[in-house]
Amino acid sequence: MIATIVRDRRTVKAANMNGKKIADATIKDILKLADYAPTHGRTEPWRFFVYTGTALSKFCPAHSPIYLGNTPEVGRKQQTFDNLAHMGDMASHLVIVVMKRTADTKIPMMEEYAAVSASVQNVLLGAEAMGLAAIWNTGGMALKPAMKSYLSLADEDLVVGLIYMGYADQQKKEALRNVPLEEKITWM
Repeated sequence: MIATIVRDRRTVKAANMNGKKIADATIKDILKLADYAPTHGRTEPWRFFVYTGTALSKFCPAHSPIYLGNTPEVGRKQQTFDNLAHMGDMASHLVIVVMKRTADTKIPMMEEYAAVSASVQNVLLGAEAMGLAAIWNTGGMALKPAMKSYLSLADEDLVVGLIYMGYADQQKKEALRNVPLEEKITWM
């Protein structure tokens, strides 16, 4: 049931994945779910760059020098550099999610970004339903102009995040919320 999948979904850090490989066909099935996200005007602005195998093992060591070259020396951290270089070591796949801005559209950019975010939620819920571990990551250079350049994106396109997927052996943690639901709802 969908309610159980939504409540049970948890982020699993890429470093906590166990290295077991997911079939490419399974990733494609998950991305088919992403393709059913709501989209105003049917713009379908989501795009996916899928890295696995050799491509994934090359991406992470390329991500860390991008961080190094685009972060002021005063703000650089060796730990961040090292983490980025090895982020995908135990992941099976990395899906970089991009918002491809629809040309000549009256649809506000925010609505296209929201549509892509909904597609990411479909990916995360699909991964949960299939017993996979996943994390939607926006750290490192993910949201920076240097990543857009690395991916040869147009100025109006945006990277929405990096989703690392794999398998994990760890037990899921209990769901916690910081603000009670009653404080988030105003009944009229």
